[in-house]
Amino acid sequence: MKEDYYEILGLSKSASDAEIKKAYRKMALKYHPDKNPDDSEAEEKFKKAAEAYEVLSNADKKARYDQFGHQAFNGGGGGGFGGGGMNMDDIFSQFGDIFGGGFSNGGGFSGFGGGGRQRVVKGSNLRIRVTLSLEDIANGVEKKIKVKRKIQAPGTTYKTCSTCNGAGQVTRVTNTILGRMQTAATCQTCGGAGQTIDKKPSDADAQGLKVSEETVSVKIPAGVVDGMQLKVTGKGNDAPGNGIAGDLLVAIQEEEHSTLKREGDNLHYDMYVSLPDAVLGNSKEIDTVTGKVRIKIEPGVQSGKILRLRGKGIPSINGYGKGDLLVHVNVWTPKTLNKKQKAFFESMKEDEHFEPKPESSDKSFFEKVKDMFS
Repeated sequence: MKEDYYEILGLSKSASDAEIKKAYRKMALKYHPDKNPDDSEAEEKFKKAAEAYEVLSNADKKARYDQFGHQAFNGGGGGGFGGGGMNMDDIFSQFGDIFGGGFSNGGGFSGFGGGGRQRVVKGSNLRIRVTLSLEDIANGVEKKIKVKRKIQAPGTTYKTCSTCNGAGQVTRVTNTILGRMQTAATCQTCGGAGQTIDKKPSDADAQGLKVSEETVSVKIPAGVVDGMQLKVTGKGNDAPGNGIAGDLLVAIQEEEHSTLKREGDNLHYDMYVSLPDAVLGNSKEIDTVTGKVRIKIEPGVQSGKILRLRGKGIPSINGYGKGDLLVHVNVWTPKTLNKKQKAFFESMKEDEHFEPKPESSDKSFFEKVKDMFS
């Protein structure tokens, strides 16, 4: 049983002429043989869409189809592919105008690389990984990297491919029950380049390329993140003939810092202070990505307090300011005491100054976390 023409185009019976035209154009573009070489399923869908459109775009045929279905054309003279004997050339010549010149008579699809134009071949990309310190990421850095890439060997010359005459594609004609089917495929002789080797030195490969080591300068902006990939255009492998070189893809790997932890553009630092420093106050030197800074410890500082150093984090990769350095205060409690120290703390047990008396301003851990991300 033949498929319903409306279902083929994904339409309802109430579809307007404009909707029918739009649906057919979409399907024909998707399944056109130039876009799907050697794909018999796509070819079949392309022909079914054209058959459906040939009927539904004609007011008289559409009316007959709506009343009688496929039986309307079984007599042999009513049109449709079964009655009219339409082939692929007929499809392009009859319906090509709805594509704005995209189809050319005989099957060339100029909008997708057909029409006899030479393809531009691009060399393959190269991939490397670069490990960066947190300081490199914070400040931006330029890295000199040695890369082994394929280049055109000096003395190599090329000539126009005799198989495709420089087009990079060859046309194939297949006879089907519906007529002549014409498709374009990549030329197997030149691989789509449109050129073949004329002369090459002994150290070159079959494409006229040889491996060469080169030092490439890679500018890495501040704020990159682990896993990000940067592209250096034209520093991949060369393409044969008049093709263009591929790209060098640089994957970023972030080196773990000894004292700082990164979270987005913010940095975290765990600062441990002794009991005497927590009680009496002091100052302490800590690491940042731009050098060391001295932090003032206020008398009576509580463990869990977070000190925010604004602008001491990582610059935004998008250029919108910098993150902060969040210093987490941890009061260090000694695990072993001598007799004298133990006696001192025994005597302080009943001292009211050592009784925990949290104030409303002393926020809980969850409140501090909430403030940190607000």
